[in-house]
Amino acid sequence: MQIGEVASRTELSLRTIRHYEETGLVVPSARSQGGFRLYTESDVARLMVIRRMKPLGFTLDQMRDLLDATDRLDSDSALDAGEREALLERVRIYEQAATEQVEKLRVQLSRAEDFAATLNARLEHDTAPTVSAERAQPVTS
Repeated sequence: MQIGEVASRTELSLRTIRHYEETGLVVPSARSQGGFRLYTESDVARLMVIRRMKPLGFTLDQMRDLLDATDRLDSDSALDAGEREALLERVRIYEQAATEQVEKLRVQLSRAEDFAATLNARLEHDTAPTVSAERAQPVTS
C-alpha cells in the first residue's frame, strides 16, 4: 500500500511516517516504478508499535532497540538459548517501563477528571437558575 493509505490506517501524518523512515525505524518494503513508497502489513504493524510507544515517552533509540529485539526474536534464524533469553530480557524491560508509564498516566488522567468535575460542579452551582422573590410570590387578584 502507498503512504497515504498507511497514514490513514495508522493515524500518523505523512511527515511522521517519512521521519520514521529517515531515522531508520520503518523503511518501506518496496518502491513503485514511479518511486512511491510501498508498505506491507508488517510495515504497518511496525508503525503501530512505534505509535503506541510514543505517548509513553520512549525515545527513538529505545523504539529502535525494542524493534531490533522483536525482529530478531521473530526471525527464522536460529538463536542460541543465551541470545534468546537476552532478547526476551530486553523486551521485559520495555514491558515493565510501559506498565509503569501507563500507571503514571492513569494517575494523571484521574487528576484531570477530578479537575474537570470540579469545574463542572462550579459551573452548575454558579449558573443554576434562581427564582427571584417577586416571581416566587403567588399572584392574587
